[in-house]
Amino acid sequence: MANRLFGEAGMRELDRRAMALPGLGGGRLMERAGAALLETLSEGFPRARTLGVLCGPGNNGGDGFVLARLAAEAGWAVTVHAAEPGGRRDSDGARARRAWTEGGGDIRPLDAFSPDRCEVWADCLFGIGLGRPLEAPYAGLIEALNRSGVPVLAADVPSGVHIDTGSVCGVAVRARLTVTMIADKFGLCTGAALDHAGRVRVAALDLPESLFEGVSWLATRVMPEQAPRGLPSRRPTAHKGDFGHLLVVGGAPGYSGASRLTAAAALRAGAGRVTLVTHPDHAALANLDRPELMVRPAQAARDMEALLATADAVAVGPGLDQQAWGRALWPTVADWHGPLVVDADALNLLAQAPRQRQDWVLTPHPGEAGRLLGSKAATVNADRLAALRELRDRYGGTVLLKGAGTLVAPGPQGMPACITGGHPGMATAGMGDVLTGIIGALRAQGLDAGAAAVTGAAWHVAAAQLAAQRLGGQRGLLAGDVIEALPASGAGAGA
Repeated sequence: MANRLFGEAGMRELDRRAMALPGLGGGRLMERAGAALLETLSEGFPRARTLGVLCGPGNNGGDGFVLARLAAEAGWAVTVHAAEPGGRRDSDGARARRAWTEGGGDIRPLDAFSPDRCEVWADCLFGIGLGRPLEAPYAGLIEALNRSGVPVLAADVPSGVHIDTGSVCGVAVRARLTVTMIADKFGLCTGAALDHAGRVRVAALDLPESLFEGVSWLATRVMPEQAPRGLPSRRPTAHKGDFGHLLVVGGAPGYSGASRLTAAAALRAGAGRVTLVTHPDHAALANLDRPELMVRPAQAARDMEALLATADAVAVGPGLDQQAWGRALWPTVADWHGPLVVDADALNLLAQAPRQRQDWVLTPHPGEAGRLLGSKAATVNADRLAALRELRDRYGGTVLLKGAGTLVAPGPQGMPACITGGHPGMATAGMGDVLTGIIGALRAQGLDAGAAAVTGAAWHVAAAQLAAQRLGGQRGLLAGDVIEALPASGAGAGA
């Protein structure tokens, strides 16, 4: 089930189906999970020989007991701390606990935990079902583990991370590696979870593809290497008129840089022509470093009508500002009947006078999304998928919610898409303006709104990865570096 991201309901159904398969009852599926944990432990920490395992009261703890037993058999020195057993005595987790103790394994109480006792710790406290903030003794234990800096391997989900949202329930384990069982989880790919999951490995546990038939998932994962497949092909006889004319509207006095980045990104993303419509104060200077860019001044809304008549798509908002100039131009652009990408201050103006369209792409970051929804960025980030759906219901069209694990609705097959692979080097001024230019260029080249948003976001990440590679690191990456990496990172689609 590559590229499908599941939530709690879907995973519970998959677990139920898996344990009902012939030969996988009676703890045998748990044995596979423990073996997958040991394999990743050995590969991820090849020099370590002392392992600590933190076991919770449920089946996640059962995975930990299996890991402890298998690791001890493989020659590891193993220390286990566990909560009091929970659930039925005949559960898989209870059986795994008994197998550990009957084999001579010791169980220490949680309040005796000392993180410096082992070279690696396995977090097997809580799995997919945690929906509340962790309390004593778990909260203090996790805080001590995080402070210690000792590397952690998380079983299924780092304890404290909500798999339906990617949010953290008060405090959560910061793992270096996570082995997530059966299928990938939505909550490991977006939001605060990215600070906690580390590198994620999906352990499929040798289950048949038929197990997934009819089971619902939350989002489709789109990785940067998929971007070239979504780009429009190019005929050998093509000319610039085949690739559309994009209008970029923005650049109030003092804010010329954002719209210039958007326009330059659109050129590198393959738009046939790009015209920057900007304030007269700096129109004469706007293309000195990019002569391929056409520039037209606009003083008032009436100046826009003839320019809009020539456009195949419009990107509006970067550097637009919310003062008189931007306020004068925005309604005319919003009323234009054509493919529209709305970003930055155009989104803030939209929040002040809401309207709905079905053919535009809205690209808010969490702060802008909060203003569009009358809430705050923290509320948006607490449940990014719910915020995405509410934005689409309220404003229509395609919505791209920026952030760690960018979300797009609608994505492939009408499902939300989660674009992964971004990195901290992208957290710099102008990066969102570049994304707007890419999506605008793809709309001008004929991609529909959803495809342009998903492909554009994946291409944006691919270019940022390549740019960091070229520079030798992520720190100090500039938006302009990403623009220059667009052609190479989009190679393979008639480019």
